[in-house]
Amino acid sequence: MRVLSFAPYRPGFVTARQVLIRYVRNDDLGPELDALNWLAGQAARIDAQGVALLTSRELHHYCTAAHGRARALATVGLGNAERIGRHRAAQGADYGTINIILRIDAALDQTAMLEAMTLIAEARTAAIMDAGLRLPDGAATGTGTDCIALACDAGDRVFTGKHTALGQMIGAAAYDAVLQGARDWIAEHGDRLD
Repeated sequence: MRVLSFAPYRPGFVTARQVLIRYVRNDDLGPELDALNWLAGQAARIDAQGVALLTSRELHHYCTAAHGRARALATVGLGNAERIGRHRAAQGADYGTINIILRIDAALDQTAMLEAMTLIAEARTAAIMDAGLRLPDGAATGTGTDCIALACDAGDRVFTGKHTALGQMIGAAAYDAVLQGARDWIAEHGDRLD
């Protein structure tokens, strides 16, 4: 499939057989870790033919949602949650990220893929805000390390905006998967970060 992402392994527009999420413990994520080279080595070790993302959220916490032709999988860790345009001081080894993999059963061109990525990002932000995680300067809108990967067949479909049925499916699937993951994380850790 065609994949568009800003993943740490094989970002951009690529053709891939899979999209992987690699778990890394918080203790492994210190400043001495060259995460990009480490992840590339891990992918080479298993002969991965795809894109790879990193998470410190244990993988059994993943959440999925499907709406029509859109299927989303999200891992949601909020330990390093941020509010857009602000920066919260690091809180020790308290990492977390939101990873979203969304597969669309439709053939899109690059422009439609870019538009779909904006819908996924907006859905992520809405879900995190609706989940209600509070930071000192307001509601969290995401984390500093969020990553999105969108997979679809290559094609010539140009539009995937909010007014299209496909755009609505994309937004709903991403929103539902992230909202459930955020609610699960908040139930474990509380709804406020200092």
